[in-house]
Amino acid sequence: MIERALLSVYDKTGLDAFARGLAELGIELVASGGTAAFIEEHELGVTLVEELTGVGELLGGRVKTLHPHIHAAILARSDHAEDVAALGELGIRPFQLVCVNLYPFSQIAWRRGVTEEEAVEMIDVGGPAMLRAAAKNFAHVTPVCRPDQYDGVLVELQKRGELSLDTRRRLAAEAFSTTAAYEAAIAGWFAEGEASPPSMTVSVEKVFDLAYGENPHQRAALYAEVGARRHVLSRVEQLQGDALSFNNLADLSAARAVSEEFAVPACVIVKHKNPCGVALGGTVEEAYARAHDADPVSAYGAVVVCNRAVTGELAAMISEHFVEVLFAPGYDDKAQASLSGKHSTRVLLDAERRHSSAGERDYRRVLGGLLVQDHDVDVEDRTAMHIVCGDPDEENWGDLLFAWRVCKHVSSNAIVLARRLRTIGVGAGQMSRVDAVRIALEKAQELGHDCTGAVMASDAFFPFADGPGLALDAGVSSIIQPGGSKRDSEVIAAVEAAGATMVFTGRRHFRH
Repeated sequence: MIERALLSVYDKTGLDAFARGLAELGIELVASGGTAAFIEEHELGVTLVEELTGVGELLGGRVKTLHPHIHAAILARSDHAEDVAALGELGIRPFQLVCVNLYPFSQIAWRRGVTEEEAVEMIDVGGPAMLRAAAKNFAHVTPVCRPDQYDGVLVELQKRGELSLDTRRRLAAEAFSTTAAYEAAIAGWFAEGEASPPSMTVSVEKVFDLAYGENPHQRAALYAEVGARRHVLSRVEQLQGDALSFNNLADLSAARAVSEEFAVPACVIVKHKNPCGVALGGTVEEAYARAHDADPVSAYGAVVVCNRAVTGELAAMISEHFVEVLFAPGYDDKAQASLSGKHSTRVLLDAERRHSSAGERDYRRVLGGLLVQDHDVDVEDRTAMHIVCGDPDEENWGDLLFAWRVCKHVSSNAIVLARRLRTIGVGAGQMSRVDAVRIALEKAQELGHDCTGAVMASDAFFPFADGPGLALDAGVSSIIQPGGSKRDSEVIAAVEAAGATMVFTGRRHFRH
């Protein structure tokens, strides 16, 4: 039975109703300063923590609840005679419910312009201590750590007069997850900029469940990394369509990454995490038309990302095709009306400002652990590149840089053919680079794209001249690649003999 509850929360959301519900059940309320003041504002009786400890808040509020009269009351085991006797000797009455939520460290520490001192003051000490104590003693105490738990706790108390052991155990697990995530975010903040810290705790929290994973027999959910500045659906509103699937989100993440490479109107179409059509244009309508026509077969049922608002004209174009997900920073009234008839299309509104992924880490699950690396956000400009043969003009340079930026997002071995700021053939995920070239060329030729004067980008160097040779025979006039092969001289000689241009970037972009 719950006779006494301790409340100490930063986020007061729902606290008025929760405190009133507890009071109506005859439960005595004890609270720390700010929480007690809030409860009193709602005309409820409450005992201040300092009335139990005999000591007011110290050090500007840093010390409020760190006292034996608080922690003994939380940790005492009601079925241990020694514990009960110890409380009796000191005149301490136990708590059966502890409601604590923590200072918002992550929300404050990562804000632009926040000083180190301001961030450090958001490190909660007393809150996690109370929450962990209550969770440890879940056999006798109920830990409550989030406002979304309030209703469930009250309903069960009202129905049963107590909380079941299973409920307390579940709430204890959630409390420990909360404190673990909190500490992980703080540790990550202290270690920011350190390439490979000796230990790393990656903490995630569930955003929502998914219907299933990559296949129907796999369970799945979307989780967001605690402390991350954003995730794939942060500040994204779904305007229509079915629930997003595991594969939708994987493709959306890939498409967004490509889109962020470009500031001018661009459209990116992704299937199975690889771009199948990418194009720039004078308008977003032009960009979409060119991207779709780059590979209309692969675009069927794809994810489409536009970096400009969707107009009625563009929505009408998109509505002619089967699109799984459409993502854009806005939709005018005519666009929404046009798309409303496409119930199968999940329409997402992007309200996020452009944000660099610099400083983020990539995690790859391997047997028994993780591979961890910096996020690949580097985009070399032409001044850092080396022309090894030929003389590219401005149009050539535009296509070369465009193809190079797209190629970075294609699974290795990766080849991208482009012409006039549009992909015309993509070879992805091949074990042999020459096979990747062959597939890209075949795709372009099957779709009727003229490779004469096209450019080719490769995410890593060509070990032999055979891959470039296939492209040159098909009419490709310019190649961009990292260079660095033992046979670079042979490759350069082949390209030069064909009267073509080749640029070495000096940096590769594998994506396994």
